[in-house]
Amino acid sequence: MSNQNPGQQQNKNQNQNPGQHQNKSKNQNQNQNQNSNQNQNRNQINQNFCPPENEDFNLKETTPILGGGRVTGNDRLGTAFDLVEQMHYFYIRVVKAKELPLKKDGNSNPHPFVEVQLGNLKGLTLHFEDRSSPDWNQVFVVLKDRIQSRILEVCLKDKSRIGGSDDGLIGRVVFEVNEVPKRVPPDSPLAPQWYWLENRKGEKVKGELMLAVWIGTQADEAFPEALHLDATAVNGDGVANIKSKVYLSPRLWYLRVNVIEAQELQLGNKNRQQPEIYARITLGNVALRTKISLSKNVCPTWNEDLMFVAAEPFEDQLVLSVEDKVAPNKDELLGKCVIPLQDVEKRVDFSTPISKWYSLEKDVSEDGNKKVAKLNSKVHLRLSFDGGYHVLDELTHYSSDLKATSKELWKPSIGVLELGILNAQGLSPMKNRDGRGITDAYCVAKYGQKWIRTRTILNSFSPKWNEQYTWEVFDPCTVITIGVFDNCHLQGADKNGKSKDSKIGKVRIRLSTLETDRVYTHSYPLIVLTPAGVKKMGEIQLAVRFSCSSLLNMLAMYSQPLLPTLHYLHPLTYYQIDNLRHQATQIVATRLSRAEPPLRREVVEYMLDVGSNMWSIRRSKANYVRIAGILTGLIAICKWFNGICTWKNPFATVLVHIIFFQFVCFPRLILSAIFVLLFLIGTWNYRTRPRNPPHMDIKLSQAERVPWDELDEEFDTFPTSRNIDVVRMRYDRLRSIGSRMQAVAGDLANQGERFYNLLSWKDPRATALFLIFCLIASIVLYVTPFKVVVTLMGFYTMRHPRFREKLPSVPLTFFRRLPAKTDSLL
Repeated sequence: MSNQNPGQQQNKNQNQNPGQHQNKSKNQNQNQNQNSNQNQNRNQINQNFCPPENEDFNLKETTPILGGGRVTGNDRLGTAFDLVEQMHYFYIRVVKAKELPLKKDGNSNPHPFVEVQLGNLKGLTLHFEDRSSPDWNQVFVVLKDRIQSRILEVCLKDKSRIGGSDDGLIGRVVFEVNEVPKRVPPDSPLAPQWYWLENRKGEKVKGELMLAVWIGTQADEAFPEALHLDATAVNGDGVANIKSKVYLSPRLWYLRVNVIEAQELQLGNKNRQQPEIYARITLGNVALRTKISLSKNVCPTWNEDLMFVAAEPFEDQLVLSVEDKVAPNKDELLGKCVIPLQDVEKRVDFSTPISKWYSLEKDVSEDGNKKVAKLNSKVHLRLSFDGGYHVLDELTHYSSDLKATSKELWKPSIGVLELGILNAQGLSPMKNRDGRGITDAYCVAKYGQKWIRTRTILNSFSPKWNEQYTWEVFDPCTVITIGVFDNCHLQGADKNGKSKDSKIGKVRIRLSTLETDRVYTHSYPLIVLTPAGVKKMGEIQLAVRFSCSSLLNMLAMYSQPLLPTLHYLHPLTYYQIDNLRHQATQIVATRLSRAEPPLRREVVEYMLDVGSNMWSIRRSKANYVRIAGILTGLIAICKWFNGICTWKNPFATVLVHIIFFQFVCFPRLILSAIFVLLFLIGTWNYRTRPRNPPHMDIKLSQAERVPWDELDEEFDTFPTSRNIDVVRMRYDRLRSIGSRMQAVAGDLANQGERFYNLLSWKDPRATALFLIFCLIASIVLYVTPFKVVVTLMGFYTMRHPRFREKLPSVPLTFFRRLPAKTDSLL
């Protein structure tokens, strides 16, 4: 049996504490006072919940001038960095120096470093101790538009001589900014040259400095590792936190542990007649346990499967312990074993893995010293890594990757996704520095296993990134997520761990809603739901292009199952999926937070929507409104038919009578007419097809006007901190049940919206395929006798189970791939 939800376990432990009941009346008084204070401020706070009436939460189409001469509407194939605006930078590469003069004492070498100064912008290289031929190979860069000086001064200084009136200058090299050459990739990098040093009077001094100075763009290969001169206020470890980086999620596996039996267990109390023995398995921070064995002896049997998530490289070890429940709150350890994951078998199908017997050990004390003693007890296990599954670390509605873990099951890519992160406008101040609000913004995008992070633009409410990234696409029915964050780690490492990067908002784009080889340039609103209500934090401008290598291969994907076949042949339970997803997100967050620079846990959890399946009245209302929106079409048909029956429009009623009589006389026209009608409706809707990808919709999310108590409940802790212990337990239980109801309502809404999207052209390829099917079906049904069609359909529906497959049918798979409005939910 698996461990309880952490929140439920904590709640249980708190309720079992008898000391809490002694403070029951005190807690009631405190809660009453708290509720009264909340009610007094309720009207005042409610005024902040509604967004300003003039706030624009809509998507805006933009026409930026993109690189390579590309503009919006020009769909010719471009070059690298053609989805971003071209920005010109001034590059200074400081390579090395030689033949530097000795110190004034004539016995030791200087402590050299280089100072790059361009007007009021200044940058420093590392300094070396006692070195006459230092080697730096550092690159400095500054945006050309920010240059306010005609002179670039590269000064070589001695750190040991700085002080008093001496600035430690050994020599310098001066450049005219207007004479610096330009470099345009794919030209080779500019070769550095040796320059003689001179003093401030222009006289030649001993020593040479190797430099390269040029003007390039953000496409230059030196750009990612260059130090920006306007970011020299950042020091220490914060320098690494402002650079753009690419991260890869660890490769995740489902680890299946089949606990079969144990033999010759040694009980602490040998006279114990009916021991209650179970097995506890721990991997990292996750611990699961089996049920208590029904065999009340020293040879218990379980034959139970437990599932874990493990990440390559396998750092943790699997620890299995066999325990006896001797009392309600007391368990006795009977033995344990440690199993390295490197020895576990990997399989791509559901073949039975080889079972093994593992010897148990136990810690014993002798003369005050602990040592491990081997026992005669053994445990029988089957261990396997199930590579035929896809390890879900995202909600299936927003998943960016659907491939199986094992690379043997991967299919060739169908296209390329290109994303240009241009700029942001109107960002809100996220923190205070020197008495004024500032924002140090950067973007994170996640698709598949690849995460990207742009450089941090310091102290700007309208940052310009103009960075472009590319991903391979294996399935068009996937979603890319782009988030904007405020960098709070610019002054080195946070020793207390309290500083967290603040979220500014995120955007989700479903690839199947994009036309191939078209450049989408839009400004997306950045919306965040806070305890004070919904708030627009600014806008981000993106350029997106989805290129397809083979249209036939991509259209064939619509007939294939969404997930790998093992998910359908041997499905996991709802509880297992939820528990394994929680494990996967924690592993990804932990691994990426250990990168350099780290992609921090709060960023990863926000991008992966951790906790989005928790109970929320607002989300439940949103799903209810979605279902009601689907039923409006059926209600409209019923009202129309009622109007026909009541002769509100005699001409329409007579026409329906004539059509009905024709269908009675010629029944084979019914199905053909239905498909022709669907074809005509879909073709007619092509004129009003969506021109823009979906975006966050505050009205659809029911975030426009949220009552105070509902918003307070959504941002409440889990377990709740708003009431006494007994009500807390019931409240959390209702929230847990409500989350299931919310998920069911969301799934129903998805199915209905997918049905409507058959003809809406939100997924142009899917709609085109369906319309072609309708046209062919109408012709076939017209030619084929109606009785034959009905007979074949009936026999096919009632076919023998041996002629059925466990995999979903092609129509069902096609239907599940259609988009829904979940992409637009907050």
